[in-house]
Amino acid sequence: MRFGIAKLSNIALRSAPDTESAIVTMAHYGEGFKILDHRKWWFKVKMAYDQTEGWVENLQILEISEDQYQSLEEKTPSYCQELTGFIQEENGALMPVLLGANTSQLKLLSHTFEGNTKANGTKNGVVNTALMYLNAPHLKGGTLPFGIDAAGLSQMAYKLNGYVLARTAELQSKQGEPLSFIEESEAGDLAFFDNAEGNIDHVGIMLPDHHIIHCHGKVRIDRIDHTGIFNNETNQYSHSLRVIKKIL
Repeated sequence: MRFGIAKLSNIALRSAPDTESAIVTMAHYGEGFKILDHRKWWFKVKMAYDQTEGWVENLQILEISEDQYQSLEEKTPSYCQELTGFIQEENGALMPVLLGANTSQLKLLSHTFEGNTKANGTKNGVVNTALMYLNAPHLKGGTLPFGIDAAGLSQMAYKLNGYVLARTAELQSKQGEPLSFIEESEAGDLAFFDNAEGNIDHVGIMLPDHHIIHCHGKVRIDRIDHTGIFNNETNQYSHSLRVIKKIL
């Protein structure tokens, strides 16, 4: 088994080994993974954080030893808590990183970072982190302030506060404790929505006063009731509520 770590600010995991295939998720700076397969300029990897699999360009990663990978998994991660920051390389060159960069592996990569990495770790922290992505455009498979999807938003909001969520809305809906009524929910809880076939395909983070932050076209704040999300711009419901889950 081979192992690697993302050495750039972020790299795309794709569904197939070519640049035109769909983005599955993003590996942020400092995140580790197992290498499952290879095809010329591509590696198929499995993320240590959430077990998501995809193909990455081999020039964008650094191969590491099994011992280094085990150390990476055992170490409590710390993340860049700012929209943008800078990593300094050994030669003094600066490399920009984004909200969510894993700064716990700086020594392994021979880099330094002086930005904020302090996590809040509460529901209030989850909400405040989610608000940092407000107005980020929708990008399927994205987990960045400059492109993100609904499940990526909820995952990153929890991740930066020390909690692990799966990568898709369907898998996230299997986590946590279900609530019987919307009135029982608190800011920071997760609301899940289903499509006409009954499949969960959307998720958002509850806010106070029956509002929700979610990604639909962009990261936005809308009203929510027992029916679902009501979009004031279109004057209609955009998503049908299935269940609300308490994660914390």
